[in-house]
Amino acid sequence: MYKLVLIRHGESTWNKENRFTGWTDVDLSERGVKEAKEAGKKLKEAGFKFKFAYTSFLKRAIKTLNIVLEEMDMLWIPVEKTWRLNEKHYGTLQGLNKAEMVDKYGEKQVLVWRRSYDVRPPALEDSDDRHPKNDPRYAAYLNEKGATPATEALIDTVDRIVPFWKSDISKKLKEEGEIIVAAHGNSLRGIVKYLKNISDEEIVSLNLPTGIPYVFEFDQDMNLVKDYFLADEETLRKLMEEVANQGKKK
Repeated sequence: MYKLVLIRHGESTWNKENRFTGWTDVDLSERGVKEAKEAGKKLKEAGFKFKFAYTSFLKRAIKTLNIVLEEMDMLWIPVEKTWRLNEKHYGTLQGLNKAEMVDKYGEKQVLVWRRSYDVRPPALEDSDDRHPKNDPRYAAYLNEKGATPATEALIDTVDRIVPFWKSDISKKLKEEGEIIVAAHGNSLRGIVKYLKNISDEEIVSLNLPTGIPYVFEFDQDMNLVKDYFLADEETLRKLMEEVANQGKKK
């Protein structure tokens, strides 16, 4: 049996302020730090023994992973960082308040920007300081497809994460038996969509809460046997509703 744990980073400062974040490198909030610590405790209590970890280039995911592993006394395990696990790029929306965008454009349009499978938010200009082309951490990847997006829809996130799942993550999982991936709402939705064969229409309604471990168990042939969150149903329901309500009129 192979076990994969996906965990969306703990609440960030911009989650707290209800802003579109994307590739902007914001930190964890106090609640986010607490969520990561609780996740680490739950995983330790559940007996997980990770041999390898993946995370994105963004500090909210990196710090979440570090906190989780520290709680598990497992900071020593190898970690690979990749831009392919970054959040969906929200283009010119990055930094803007979601509720204010609802007031300006309406709930329907904001939902399309947040959750649509193939509609991209307005793109950044190449000269914009927020463009990944102007960020030194992506300088070595300028020639890689998808490495420096000006905006993305979920389909773009899927296009960059599923090949990495096939070429790297799934193979490492078979080698090591148990691994953890700390990333973001949309990059993880891309993995979940692929693993559970969720349709383009149904994926719109999937909301992943911050800081809750999501476990996938596979048989020896890498067929998915079951998946579950390490949280009780009521807590999970409330947290998922909280995510869904971020793009609604207050």
